[in-house]
Amino acid sequence: MIPFDALIFDFDGVLLESELPMNQIIADVLTDLGHPTTLDDALQHSVGHTGREVFRIMEQRIGGPLPDEFHTNMREAGARVLAEGLAPVAGAIEFIEGLPSEIPKAVASSSSTRWIRTHLDHLGLRSAFEPHIYSGREHVERGKPEPDLYIHAARALGVPIERTAIIEDSRVGAIGALASGGTVIGLAAGSHCRDGHEEMLRGLGVEHVAHSFDDVSRMLGLA
Repeated sequence: MIPFDALIFDFDGVLLESELPMNQIIADVLTDLGHPTTLDDALQHSVGHTGREVFRIMEQRIGGPLPDEFHTNMREAGARVLAEGLAPVAGAIEFIEGLPSEIPKAVASSSSTRWIRTHLDHLGLRSAFEPHIYSGREHVERGKPEPDLYIHAARALGVPIERTAIIEDSRVGAIGALASGGTVIGLAAGSHCRDGHEEMLRGLGVEHVAHSFDDVSRMLGLA
């Protein structure tokens, strides 16, 4: 059983099923603009990063600036997704709603707080986290894979980082979470988690890998 006094959650791919649909949009838009990109290509290079970093990585891949049409299409897709909402990762809502109210918890994500809060509203989970919703783009100078965001979130919760359990799904997030000193649970429950996801996380040094929120509950002694 993992000892902990607080929980820190990544958002995309941990609570929200956003990684697969958003990366499919990236792949489709780039392909339509003459830069053939598969879903696996997009997932490999973008999961866990901020939007700005994703664009930088994609520009490196295509060997030049992304065309204006790419940014226009991505803004339109993002606005549509914000308005319509996305599904939760399987078991996420039940897990959060079942947590004892006295457990401090936060979201620490590379996404903007607007994105996080809007989707938490869609999922009915915003009140479970407010005011502890933190963005690597807004609350720290160095986002993931640096450890700063997790340390910031733990300080805001008033809990030593060494006494937090951090739930992450991505390579970028796991690297930062491990470096923070928290106990990392690598979650491989989202639809974007392909064959080899557990092996990738363990290769980074993640000792605890869960394939469902039921697994997370057992690891934390909550089941």
